[in-house]
Amino acid sequence: MTSSFSRLAAGATVLAAALGTLASPAHAAETGEARASNTNITVKSSRGYMIFHDDGDMFSICDTNADGYGVEGQLVDYFTGTTYLYIDDGGDSGCDKKGYDISSAYYRMHFWWSGDGVVHKSPRFKE
Repeated sequence: MTSSFSRLAAGATVLAAALGTLASPAHAAETGEARASNTNITVKSSRGYMIFHDDGDMFSICDTNADGYGVEGQLVDYFTGTTYLYIDDGGDSGCDKKGYDISSAYYRMHFWWSGDGVVHKSPRFKE
């Protein structure tokens, strides 16, 4: 009886360890959380990029290809999808900038090239 219990306990321990190993990377990849304090957060593609500059709560967007299409981006609420800021660049020289005072909510930046609309997303972040 004791050896059956020991094997059952050992099996449960191995199963718990295996489940913990499988769950942790999936959770990390899913949330991809970043902390905004004193750092910049970037989302990019081969067509351009969007950056959140924590110093001053400024968002920059840059179109890096002169192909007739611009790039667009949004700051959205991570949980509700509410758009707080829209910004675009293209058709002129230099990058475009807009400020938005972020609070303690969780945010995500969405960025896309106007030619195909494929959305690239930043990790979620908050201040």
